[in-house]
Amino acid sequence: MAVFQPFTGIVTMINDFFVGSGESSGCYKLMSVENQDGSLVNFVVSPNTYFINHVTVRIGDRVTGFYDTTVPVPLIYPPQYGAVVMTRDTRYRNVKVDYFNEQLISSDGFLKLNISPYTRIILENDQLFTGNLANRNLIVVYGPTTRSIPAQTTPYKIIVMC
Repeated sequence: MAVFQPFTGIVTMINDFFVGSGESSGCYKLMSVENQDGSLVNFVVSPNTYFINHVTVRIGDRVTGFYDTTVPVPLIYPPQYGAVVMTRDTRYRNVKVDYFNEQLISSDGFLKLNISPYTRIILENDQLFTGNLANRNLIVVYGPTTRSIPAQTTPYKIIVMC
């Protein structure tokens, strides 16, 4: 089971990333992100990386990258992770990538989803999802939450990771 971890900071560099002789040049990017503490992470952005709202990220943007902690990574500095999901941060909008159980509570127990008729539920290819949301990896885009534990929210959008 995938375990997703976020890293938030400012994009300081974007370069082409060469992955091998069989891949087309320019299809992969290496995106350097520095957080407010000065920690640096390099994200490998592949054609399979999902960008929230399909935005184009530029140097100077504040972003959050989500990576799978169960995937092996090279032991180098700065750390280099394969980006699963990237989002350009905006005010009043939060993003969580996690596994949600049968009660739609995240695996860390900090967020519970309350689905409304206005919650847009889609697949990564923007097609409507009509199945059950329980026991799945979800990308959740939401605004305000309650101050309870777990915090509760009615998401704006849910992207199902199949």
